[in-house]
Order: sequence, then C-alpha cells, then structure tokens
Amino acid sequence: MKTFKLTIMICIMLFVFCSCAKSENAEEQEPAKQIPEFTPLTEVVEGRDDIYLITKVLDSNYWDVVVKGAADAGKDLGCNVYFSGTYNEMDWQNQVMLLDKAVEQGADAVILAPDDSIELAPKIEELHSMNIPVILVDTAVNTDAYDICYMTDNLLAGNKAAEEMLNKLHTAGRSETEELNVGILVGSATSQTINERLAGFYQYWTINAPENWTIISDIQNCNGDIELGNQLIDTLIQEYPNIGGLYATNNGPTKAVANAVVDQDRKDIVIVGFDYSDEIKNLIESQDYHASTILQRQYYMSYKGVESALSLIGGGEIETKFEDTGVVAVSSDNLNDPDVQAVLENN
Repeated sequence: MKTFKLTIMICIMLFVFCSCAKSENAEEQEPAKQIPEFTPLTEVVEGRDDIYLITKVLDSNYWDVVVKGAADAGKDLGCNVYFSGTYNEMDWQNQVMLLDKAVEQGADAVILAPDDSIELAPKIEELHSMNIPVILVDTAVNTDAYDICYMTDNLLAGNKAAEEMLNKLHTAGRSETEELNVGILVGSATSQTINERLAGFYQYWTINAPENWTIISDIQNCNGDIELGNQLIDTLIQEYPNIGGLYATNNGPTKAVANAVVDQDRKDIVIVGFDYSDEIKNLIESQDYHASTILQRQYYMSYKGVESALSLIGGGEIETKFEDTGVVAVSSDNLNDPDVQAVLENN
C-alpha cells in the first residue's frame, strides 16, 4: 500500500513539474484578459452586509451555477452580493488583484474559488489577519487561514470517475484481455482539486482495472484552453490506436474531450468527465456514445458560502473547516432518475 501511494504521488508530482514549465511558457506568450469590475448580483441596499464572490472562469456553465447560488442566497438572506472572476483558471494574479479590490471597496466577507492553491495562500492569510471572513468554494488552498471550504471530496470523486470508466468500458463490450489505453486531460497543474481527482482515479484504477487496461502516462494539460484541449486529444487519439477511454478532470477539459470524440467520429471511446456542459450533455443523451459525467453540487457550495459569511460577520463560529458537498454520477442509464433530475435542476 505504501508503494502504491508513493507511485501515485510521484506520477502527480512529475505531472505538476512538467505542466508548470509549459504553463510559464504559455503565460509569456499570451497575456491575461482584462477582467471586469465587480457587479452586484442583488439589489444593493445601504446598511446591509457586503459579500464579494470571486470565481475561476467567467462565461462557464459550471461557474454560472455558482453565481446563481450566491445571488439566490443574497436575495433570500438579505445582503448585498457582488461578483467578478477570471477568464482562465490559471489566472491567480488577477484573483489577487480582485481580493485587493474587494477589501478596498469595503467587503465584509469574501467567497473565493481559488485559481491556484499555492499562490493565493499568502493573500488569503493577509485577509485573515484583517479579520475579513474568507469562505472557499470548489477548491482548497495550502493554508488554514480561511473559515470554511465547501467543496467536493475530490479524492472520492476521482474514485467515482474511475468506477464509471470501468463500468462504461464493460458496457461497451470491451474485453478484459485486450490491450486498451485510457488518456487523461486536465485543465491545470497547480489546482489541488484536479490533483486529488487524479490521485483518486489512479487509486481506484490500480486496484480494480484489468491488467491489460492501462492509463497513458503522458497526462495532457490544456491550461483551461478548450481549443488547445481539442488539439491535444486529437493528437492523443492518433498516437494511441488502442485508446478506449478518456478521462477529463473538470469542466473545460470535458468540453474539449467531447468535442474531439465527436469531431473524429469515435463512438467507441468511453468518456468520463465532470460537470454538465452542453457538450457532455449531448453525448449522454445520445444513444451513439458511451459517456458519463460527475456532477457536483456547486449551487449548494455558494449558497452555503453566503449563509456562512453572514454568520461569521455576525460573530458566529464555524467548527469545521471543510464540508463535502458530494457528487452524483450521471449517464444515460440514470438520467431520468428523480435524484439525478433534482441535481440537474441546479446544473
């Protein structure tokens, strides 16, 4: 077991090291987009508490749901909620700037979905020292200077994704004796969320997958760029003729993987991704593809984030640092189940 854990950690550390080098080169070539000013999600009423929400990716299905949860909570609970974010989940520098702006504009509390678990830790610690409540959603950071984090237990989510991949491969009629490869596409190398989903996937796969079914060691990283993700997966499919599955660790890569499979008319490739973009939704609803996605409860994350922020502003205390908001695996097999439909209402 110790050897197994060490192997997983070495794989992920090598992936992070290599991907970080690629990310630095990408950032040198393409400057970050100008981000918008904070805009109110609720009616602004003088004298109410001001809560500032900062998300990862603007104009994203997943993050639109996070914004909706915060907006609904602000209306229901009677506070002012302001919102901004970045266009790329690697753009932690602009999140630092947004945190500074939130403080300058008098934020009573901040809800943050960190673009980088390491780089944002010092700024979060700074806000903590100023007694400004910081609530994290979706992603944890490498410090304990926050009040609570609402997110998925991503190690378990990675386990669930690997379980779905194996189930779908068997359903697709793949033989356990044939040589079969599974490729992986991620959206960031420095996200704790993504690395835990990788570790969970490897963990379940190593224990349960047939010996002849192997994960391609070259993990692809699109750094949040869906078009680049399409190109990477196109190349991967060409290089590995025995590819039978593709695992995407978050929303953007899931879109890219779905696009690539459709573009290349590879109905034989099983896809397991995260969240509920139109791209993965179309594959799940089609009878021609084998696709599953892991749905998070991101609406609940931000709604509870606003609720906790108000409690902390009022002098309340939160005993736990982490609340697992859970996941649901969705495929054509259970798409119409009442429990699944209830989660889909807020996705």
